Amino acid sequence: MKVCVIASGSKANVTYIETKNHKILLDMGKNKTYIANALKSLNVNPKDIDIVLISHLHNDHISALDSFIKTYKPTVYMPLKMFSSLESIKDYPNMKIYDGELIELDDIKIYAIKSSHDAVDSRNFIIEEGDTSIVQITDTGYIKSKYFNLLKNRDLYLLESNHDIELLTHGPYPDWLKRRILSDEGHLSNQSAGFYLSKLIGDKTKKVVLMHLSEVNNSPSVALKTVKESLKENEIKFKNIECASQDIIGEVINI
Repeated sequence: MKVCVIASGSKANVTYIETKNHKILLDMGKNKTYIANALKSLNVNPKDIDIVLISHLHNDHISALDSFIKTYKPTVYMPLKMFSSLESIKDYPNMKIYDGELIELDDIKIYAIKSSHDAVDSRNFIIEEGDTSIVQITDTGYIKSKYFNLLKNRDLYLLESNHDIELLTHGPYPDWLKRRILSDEGHLSNQSAGFYLSKLIGDKTKKVVLMHLSEVNNSPSVALKTVKESLKENEIKFKNIECASQDIIGEVINI
């Protein structure tokens, strides 16, 4: 399985995932041209994208959706409530409306688990191909404990580390926005990311990428320091951690 974070941050979010039989985009932020050029830089023809997964309907995750699917015609997977809330693609022919939390295709299983965010039927994803698996969790105020066993000991974690609590609390955002971000329907802090990783990292885990960093209330150095300290406090010896970028295409991760 190949994974590349094309963009991750407060303005746009897109991840490319390649299995033996599928080329997948998880979320569709930025714009069609940026995504197409990013894929070409990875030697991927945008026309070969056959699956699009959408985590939720905030603009930083769907701003390119309409234009991309009209041009390249991938199959878009959404739960019914999410699809019903998105008028612009109601007549798009290549829709797959899924029920529940499991999508089974030929060589992969996709768990579309429910997240806790202020968006209609928001989801996070686990993608399995044989014995290999990745987790992407962003845009959630917390991770529900009922999913812990399912999430444990995966090969790759793409996990939100949105803000530093102190920087957010004393920063320039209005109070209502601070409350939203800190709420159970907001975003995971660096401190929360470190806590959850200490519960989830296992012997199989090869890499962690910290996602959706705030440009105002965080920095890569602060996020990495906080998460690594949390792991150390919980006696987890794991060092292969990096931060995704808003505007720089990440490395291709082979797992």
